[in-house]
Amino acid sequence: MSKVELTNMCMIYDKINNKVLVQNRIKSWKGISFPGGHIEDGESIVESTIREIREETGLTVYDLEACGVVYWYNDETKEKYFVFNFKTDNFTGEITKNTEEGKVFWVDKDILQDLDLAEGFKERLPMFFENKYSEGFGVWNEHTLSKLRLL
Repeated sequence: MSKVELTNMCMIYDKINNKVLVQNRIKSWKGISFPGGHIEDGESIVESTIREIREETGLTVYDLEACGVVYWYNDETKEKYFVFNFKTDNFTGEITKNTEEGKVFWVDKDILQDLDLAEGFKERLPMFFENKYSEGFGVWNEHTLSKLRLL
């Protein structure tokens, strides 16, 4: 049986100031991206996203809007890696500046793509900003990482 890993990611945006909350990740997937994490056994996808955002940012989010799923397939090991993407402008609380995952901060939405983004994150941004994609699909193995196709 092949391994399946389920994760989530959420873009939190401040419409008034045209800013998005990002995390400069220092652990496994390094660089700037939206916060998120793993879905625990027995946990719903939405509840896991709310939990991860609270743990990594200090904010409580609600009224999550689905932005599609990223599906990475390893053509050698048959592993599958899914990222369920969400966005919201509904949140309460104060951000935690530093966590074990990395520093959390607001950036202007219009300069986000110019920052030192995590590998492959820039290709995912249209899923959050353009309401026309429901899936991102890519293939990886020990030797190559294909370009993510947005569908």
